[in-house]
Amino acid sequence: MNSPSSIPQVTFHNPKLDSAELEVIDLSALRERNIEDHNPSQAHRVSFFALLYITGGRGHHQVDFVDYSLHVGDALVIQREQVHAFSFSSSLEGKLLVFTQAFLDQVHANMRLPNYTPTHLNPSYNPLIRLEPGTRQRCDNLVAELTTETALAQPDPLITMYLFSALSLMLRRQQPLVNGEQLANTRSEAFSRFMGLLQERFTQTRDANWYAQQLHTTYKTLNQVCKQATGQTAKQLIDAFTVIEIKRQLVVSQSNSQQLAYQLGFEDASNFVKYFKKHTQQTPAQFQRCFGESA
Repeated sequence: MNSPSSIPQVTFHNPKLDSAELEVIDLSALRERNIEDHNPSQAHRVSFFALLYITGGRGHHQVDFVDYSLHVGDALVIQREQVHAFSFSSSLEGKLLVFTQAFLDQVHANMRLPNYTPTHLNPSYNPLIRLEPGTRQRCDNLVAELTTETALAQPDPLITMYLFSALSLMLRRQQPLVNGEQLANTRSEAFSRFMGLLQERFTQTRDANWYAQQLHTTYKTLNQVCKQATGQTAKQLIDAFTVIEIKRQLVVSQSNSQQLAYQLGFEDASNFVKYFKKHTQQTPAQFQRCFGESA
């Protein structure tokens, strides 16, 4: 099961901005939205990227079951396919920028911008960006301009892309780089195809050689692309992707090891438990208990 029904999958849809595929949402407006297909305050998976930009108050936000404390001047990056949840009981004020891979592709075709690679799979990655006062003021201005432009009856996609690019570059300047996360443009397409195939087939195989064959490349080349993108080998990425998906299912669905072993393509529950413990130093049951105690 590649998209288990226990975790709601939220897709991007904004008819007004189909050409740009970016939307700026005020957090206060999001609190008041009547959303029928999922509860934003409960864990849900997004098929797009998101940037939470805080302009007032204090609170927290959960990404892949890690709580991040937020206050004025913080920005939190949510990668595509991550599971996250809002806390509407807090006093947080700010904007939520949501944008698609198609939007990023348009940006990359028109200007030079760092790729949004899945660096959250690297253990040293931190999605929280704490802005210095001077940078915060400049980012405030860019977010305000983005909000104004996207609210127009006919927003200009090119202006939207330039404003977004400037904001992304300002934030990147404040964010410590994960080793190897800068991906050469010539290899970004190959890496994107690998991650798409991994998302589709990780329940069927965790063999890096198989993925290389399907992508019509060599194991060595695939490793080079993955290390350049995220600092990790193809096998490390496959395991990191699988482990985080197991964690999501353990917490959200409360499934047991036997159920998840079947759903995620393991031979039996014993192999499933050994695999999870090897990568986390915990059994699935221990992880469930620990998260339950901290939730």
